Amino acid sequence: MAIRIENLNYVYSAGTAFERQALREINLTIPDDQFIGIIGHTGSGKSTLIQHLNGLLRATSGAVYYNDKNIYEEGFDMKGMRSKVGLVFQYPEHQLFESDVFTDVCFGPKNQGLSQDEAEARAYEALKLVGLKEKYYKSSPFELSGGQKRRAAIAGILAMDPDVLVLDEPTAGLDPRGRDDILDQIERLHKEKKITVILVSHSMEDVARYVERIIVMNKGQVMFDDVPREVFRHYKELESVGLAAPQVTYLMHQLQENGWDVPDDATTVEEAADAIIQCLKR
Repeated sequence: MAIRIENLNYVYSAGTAFERQALREINLTIPDDQFIGIIGHTGSGKSTLIQHLNGLLRATSGAVYYNDKNIYEEGFDMKGMRSKVGLVFQYPEHQLFESDVFTDVCFGPKNQGLSQDEAEARAYEALKLVGLKEKYYKSSPFELSGGQKRRAAIAGILAMDPDVLVLDEPTAGLDPRGRDDILDQIERLHKEKKITVILVSHSMEDVARYVERIIVMNKGQVMFDDVPREVFRHYKELESVGLAAPQVTYLMHQLQENGWDVPDDATTVEEAADAIIQCLKR
């Protein structure tokens, strides 16, 4: 088991007038090689939760286990764990700081103790994996477009050869083509590198299309944790907490109400199209 969370609670500004409980009794297991989506309205606890996965935040109570070792125990190799559980922030500017892209991507491997040659080899491989063109390698990270910055930030994490890749809203602010490019690259990395991917997103269409498991957060608690089609069966409950199902889910329910013999659990356009075609053939 890669990561296990037990009875985790987190309180912001404990003991002050601004005290707020952000996470309540979270229990989750994240196995190896799974593509997971985390969804929830603003303030639901998504970002706070993922910052516990590599120890950026320390739980107020409860435990986080990485490969069956409690990360809060004295002597735990937090630095080593953080190189294996990589977090890409929503705003890539927060983790791009070197004078050029290539040097930035080399930083992580060098910090792991690799030689300059080994770090550069890792950086080249990572930048190729994320599809960033070589002409940008010596550019300042801050001269890149939004999508290019995200590719550079992801490459910086991949260069450390992580087992788990955590992405907080990696497509925020991108146009549809840029969004699809980034998510397609992430899906390919998941399949080729066999790494666990945890994707935080506000887009129901994106999580329905790419992930195999969805964790729904609400008021700091896990509301649902299941495969996409089962989670989106609860679209009315999701609506009650400021979320929704993919648009095709509503379409299929409407077709059913109008007498069409179609299933109501399609979550992607492809699934809906196949079901409608089969219905028309009948």
